[in-house]
Amino acid sequence: MVQRTHLTGARVVLPDGVVDNGRLTVEGTRITATGPAAGAAGGPPAGAAGGPAAGHTAGPVAGAAADSASGHADSGGERALDLAGGWIVPGFVDLHVHGGGGASFSAGTPEEALTAIGTHRRHGTTTMLASTVTGDLDDLARQAAALSELVEQGELAGIHFEGPFISPHRCGAHQPSLLRAPDPADVRKLVDAARGTARMMTLAPELPGGLESVRLLADSGVLAAVGHTDSTYEAALEAVEAGATVATHLFNAMPSLLHRAPGPVAALLEDERITVELINDGTHLHPAVLGLAFHRAGADRVAFITDAMGAAGMSDGRYPLGPMEVEVKDGVARISDGPTAGSIAGSTLTLDQAFRRAVTIDGLGVEATVRALSATPARVLGIADRVGSLEPGKDADLVVLDDDFRLRGVMRRGAWVVHPELD
Repeated sequence: MVQRTHLTGARVVLPDGVVDNGRLTVEGTRITATGPAAGAAGGPPAGAAGGPAAGHTAGPVAGAAADSASGHADSGGERALDLAGGWIVPGFVDLHVHGGGGASFSAGTPEEALTAIGTHRRHGTTTMLASTVTGDLDDLARQAAALSELVEQGELAGIHFEGPFISPHRCGAHQPSLLRAPDPADVRKLVDAARGTARMMTLAPELPGGLESVRLLADSGVLAAVGHTDSTYEAALEAVEAGATVATHLFNAMPSLLHRAPGPVAALLEDERITVELINDGTHLHPAVLGLAFHRAGADRVAFITDAMGAAGMSDGRYPLGPMEVEVKDGVARISDGPTAGSIAGSTLTLDQAFRRAVTIDGLGVEATVRALSATPARVLGIADRVGSLEPGKDADLVVLDDDFRLRGVMRRGAWVVHPELD
């Protein structure tokens, strides 16, 4: 018998609005119903048959016996969990994450990758790309081959290559000696090494071969992302015309927005074809800048990302980032030595922290924040039919937050990763 779980009492964030005192029903790995809880205003009375909202199949927990000690109601295969006072939002989708829990995707081993995946899942990210960092081309190909197996197993949504095809003038935490121009043959080598699991590649389009490589990626069904670039406004527009659709961590590792030299920031912000990544950790972007970008692009064109490295979910200390060494102090990661010493090296952010910061510090609305953390990145990846919103038929990927927007529970494909009662 397939277990049917009813999550009740919370505010449920649906694509068409927030349902107070809502209910969400999960059967197996899928969401089967959403809407007001039984007896809520606008919903059916307790014990009545029928769904509470048109288009959202639902039914009450008929005949269930309440367990007041646990907050559960059980009847055969039925189970209810009272989440009164909290929020239920879609599982988060991260387009750009390098590691976590002391592990790195660039290690190229299933063990480290699964550690990083598990860390971010416990913080609400139920879907993610594995991002690499600049390295030797053959090493990156080996990493891609290893990570592709986890994509095929459903642990990852794909691979994001960040580097080596980036500007030496805007390399950030990438090893300068390993950078190279985006020769389309080299780009093709990495895409092929991923065995159909490459989803995105960040490159600097102004470099020799850049525009040709953008076209190659677009033709191959791989997202071409403009980032770590020293391009002008005009060069960035050329990249968009060639097929680029993502701006890698907008503002960071690219020329600043100036009144006589708008650079790539203005080009990428103003073009409706571009989804802009933003790192909302309070370090990478001033809140005023984040707000400027968010309100200019809109939630349907913003994807909040972590750009997290191995220290996410860990304490301060020293951590590897590809071939580089990073020191984390007060939660901020910086390259510890070499020609780029002192450069910010990704983040230690998790997306539950990004959510809470967006709502409580940046003053963004809950629904807009949900779109930027879930619906928009899911659309970018072409998987919005399965994840990114709470709708019947989609994967039961969700996050439970308390009234102060702190994480309380995480469910992925119908199974609790963090149980809201036990963790």
